[in-house]
Amino acid sequence: MRGDGVIGLTDAQSVALADALRLLQRGLDAAAQARAMVTDALAQGGRIAEAVAVGGDTRVREHDMALRAIAAEFAGPLMMDDRTVQRRIGDARELTELYPRTFAAGKRNEITERHQRLITEIGASLLFESRERFEAAAVEVCRGDTPGRVKSQLEILAARIHPCTFSQRHRGARERRNVRVVDLGEGMSDLIATLPSVLAHAVHDRLTAQGRAICDARKRARASVGEGTGAALPAVVEPGTSAFSRLIPDDVVSTDTRTLDQIRADILADMLLTAAPDADPTRDDDGPGVLGAIRARVQVVVPALTVLGTDDGPADLVGRAPIDAETARTLLGSTTHPIERLLTHPVTGSVIEVDTYERPASLDRYLRARDQRCCFPGCRLPAVRCEVDHNHDRALGGITCRSNLCHLCQRHHSMKQFTMWRVRQLAGGVLEWTSPLGIVYLDEPPVPITFFPVEPAEPVPIDAPF
Repeated sequence: MRGDGVIGLTDAQSVALADALRLLQRGLDAAAQARAMVTDALAQGGRIAEAVAVGGDTRVREHDMALRAIAAEFAGPLMMDDRTVQRRIGDARELTELYPRTFAAGKRNEITERHQRLITEIGASLLFESRERFEAAAVEVCRGDTPGRVKSQLEILAARIHPCTFSQRHRGARERRNVRVVDLGEGMSDLIATLPSVLAHAVHDRLTAQGRAICDARKRARASVGEGTGAALPAVVEPGTSAFSRLIPDDVVSTDTRTLDQIRADILADMLLTAAPDADPTRDDDGPGVLGAIRARVQVVVPALTVLGTDDGPADLVGRAPIDAETARTLLGSTTHPIERLLTHPVTGSVIEVDTYERPASLDRYLRARDQRCCFPGCRLPAVRCEVDHNHDRALGGITCRSNLCHLCQRHHSMKQFTMWRVRQLAGGVLEWTSPLGIVYLDEPPVPITFFPVEPAEPVPIDAPF
């Protein structure tokens, strides 16, 4: 570690790391070639099974038997059961025959195996004649970013091409909303709620904010115990017990060992059973607490034509999932929901206007609109859960302006501060990251994709086959 607290590398360590990076790249290229060879072999086996049955009166049965036999043959070297191999043969044929561009890009290690799965899974909802158009654009999107970041873009792209509008399909899917219980054994069950995406993510976001408030109070309690002050806070114990209604010492609060996932689950159960969260150690008196005042915060990107009602395409729930146009328009006009509402240009995708009920500073609104998520390459944590960072440190003379600010999650903010990773902001909010080895990575602000113009078409009935 250097005198300024930054973790650096010696010359020898830098050379060793560079060698490891080159080895990694060669390995990734070789692995991509190897995966392509395996996929080609599996697809070829599937075509052989199909050829066996050509012209036979019992074609379906012969094809199935041939496919079983070939899958069993492949199962040995793959060290898999033959049923799994048979499914993989079907997947291999789908990839190589229906998505040749996707297969070729993966073979060249331009996109990952996960990218390939996303394209085939999302493209499955499209008619055959639309898939080529979808695939061409989807491969280009995938070349530019990680699977986690491009997923919602691919979903919006497929929704634009689908013969039924996203809003039509959403209305049908919304009718299937439900809550169900799946017993897991050992006294545990899954409580599953199928909800519109904007509601599901808002619920999870609110639970996360409340859970973090409890975790922060637990840290303060542990610090208090360590300092010997021992002030009392509301208990952080299992929900449903009478301990919530009385004050107990910090030394008890500090013993809570629940994870954030466990706290989220406990708060959810508590709210559903009592109508308000009671597990609140953030107060220092016997009042009802402030967890109930914590509201969900989500961000929605709405194209201008969707706002005007001339386009029924989907809006983007900030890298999470598409939402239907009707919901987006309702949220845009709302003054009662703490939701970031972004109006974007229908062609360029650039932000036209930003507004929110909570009225943060205009600069913060602009930054949230521009960045939408953490600005480190590959990270997709929403901006509302990130910290605003001065790219050129304020302590070293960096000024507070949009061209010197960006959102970073805690992990990448700390990495920038304490390691040799360096960043500078280019025009348009593009972040230029330089690794300890001097390799440059660019992270560009997300822009809602508009690959295809909206073409007039006759409405498709909601109950039409997809």
